[in-house]
Amino acid sequence: MELEKEIHQTKFEHEHQKLMLNIIFTSNWLSLRHTQRLKPYGISPQQFNILRILRGQHPNSATVTLLTERMLDKSSNASRLVEKLRLKGLVDRCVCPEDRRAVNVLITEKGLQLLKELDKQGEAMRKDIQNLTEEEARTINHLLDKMRG
Repeated sequence: MELEKEIHQTKFEHEHQKLMLNIIFTSNWLSLRHTQRLKPYGISPQQFNILRILRGQHPNSATVTLLTERMLDKSSNASRLVEKLRLKGLVDRCVCPEDRRAVNVLITEKGLQLLKELDKQGEAMRKDIQNLTEEEARTINHLLDKMRG
């Protein structure tokens, strides 16, 4: 559906303003859908992101600093997210032997199993953008990278 119909606004100051609003609106739309899919599993999108990073590091651990650097949501508190995941049994924390001030985080078997289950949701997530061809997706990716560049 067109942005104008979604937000009930027919005029914009210029095309760049419409683009900015469209990106924000679409980001929030995708985020809400992602959050709804994760809710039955009791994790947030930010916790899901941490688990995916840790799965990519597995069998090695990761520091909280590395998690912070790689997270999609840079405003999230990685230490707090790790603690919530630890309480759910999805990650383990241990003091780094080389630097006792640092904490290493390792995904548990329970965390790996949860991600395996969530991997099945991948097709549902892809349906959110099924109206785009592969070439259109490539073009949008290029333009978004260019915008941030």
